[in-house]
Amino acid sequence: MTPFTTIVLGASENPDRYSNIAIRMLRSYHFETIAIGNKVGKVLDVPITIFNPYETYPNVHTITLYLNPKNQEKYYNFILNLKPVRVIFNPGTENQDFMDELERNNIEVTEACTLVLLRTQQYKPL
Repeated sequence: MTPFTTIVLGASENPDRYSNIAIRMLRSYHFETIAIGNKVGKVLDVPITIFNPYETYPNVHTITLYLNPKNQEKYYNFILNLKPVRVIFNPGTENQDFMDELERNNIEVTEACTLVLLRTQQYKPL
């Protein structure tokens, strides 16, 4: 994996879903991408795997969330244990309690749209 790996959490095979568009855009910009969803599938060359709380991924730089706050809860420890550099809260995923917890653990919190960051060339390592 490259040192700038992104996990798309809430990944979907549905091409109308923003998580799917994000996976396709990340790959078009040649970012190493891992997709985790509630069903096994594939987007381009990226397999969608089902969440395994014991799975580890080295060198995760960014986790971009496509889950509402209630559905994020089961991922808290997983995300904290991965120690990503940042977590992006896309529109509709904002969760102040979790954002505060991430910041207490020295993880950068970004409230933004991953698609906009990519299109405007602001999706860069911190």
